[in-house]
Amino acid sequence: MHAVGHRVVHGGERFTHSVLITDDVVRGIEDCIDLAPLHNPANIKGIVAAREVFGAGLPQAAVFDTAFHQTLPEHAYLYALPYQFYRRHRVRRYGFHGTSHRYVAYRYRQLRGIARDETNVITLHLGNGCSVALIRGGNSVDTSMGLTPLEGLVMGTRSGDIDPAIVDFIAAKEGLTAREIESLLNKQSGLLGISGLTNDMRELLDETRESGDRRARLAIDIFCYRARKYIGSYLAAGGGTDAVVFTGGIGENSPEIRARICDGLQWMGLELDDARNAEHIGAREGLISRDGARLAAYVIPTDEELLIARDTVRCVNGVTQRY
Repeated sequence: MHAVGHRVVHGGERFTHSVLITDDVVRGIEDCIDLAPLHNPANIKGIVAAREVFGAGLPQAAVFDTAFHQTLPEHAYLYALPYQFYRRHRVRRYGFHGTSHRYVAYRYRQLRGIARDETNVITLHLGNGCSVALIRGGNSVDTSMGLTPLEGLVMGTRSGDIDPAIVDFIAAKEGLTAREIESLLNKQSGLLGISGLTNDMRELLDETRESGDRRARLAIDIFCYRARKYIGSYLAAGGGTDAVVFTGGIGENSPEIRARICDGLQWMGLELDDARNAEHIGAREGLISRDGARLAAYVIPTDEELLIARDTVRCVNGVTQRY
């Protein structure tokens, strides 16, 4: 054993790159517990356990889920709340799935043979958790997840974007506490909440084919519609882009969902090739749009573990990282 790499969910504003873990870094991760109360304590336990098993002398690196999105401009990461909440509590958009979005942007430029600063894409990480990132010149400039992973797309059990007033409305009607509402939005909503059946997209697709279940079909429709809306908004915000890239369990393995998301975007040049789209499942990466399409589409399987390993090596070797 030469080193240990850890995926750490939240690095706040302090951690903009992967770093070697020191006592000061652990304190920094602890400082972010308020922002990720379910994840950062578990990440710290993993770091402590690795120290106990392998000894304090073995190098460890922290690879932060939020780090890639620290290039968001102020107008993209700030909420329209009283500014003092940002100054006092750092309430802002942080974004997540950063390691995945960074990896697929890296693989995209390898496939295209282009430089990092020529990388202009919209990446969709679609799994049980889902997020979109707008990448310009190789940097993340907007992303759908926010202060927490709850914001943005419809997910397996998370609601994604909702009217904030719904929280108080449901609390009053159902007699629920704020913590219970938060749990409902994170664990009982999304595909599961709409369908009443499952959070697994494969099972929902099977259910619609076999029985035509209305709510299963509705859950899929809402999922695809929300993703299509985000693609359109990011095309507007970014002044266009060169490609849309699908990754994650659903993004890599469901040609049907990719087709449904892209359907209706032909007017802006996003035209899938049906045969290519059908062929790209599992670990297969590559182009799925038609030759000559103004806006290309790719499937690129993510490999966060590989990126964590590479970042760990870079940290141990003292190599300056450029995300």
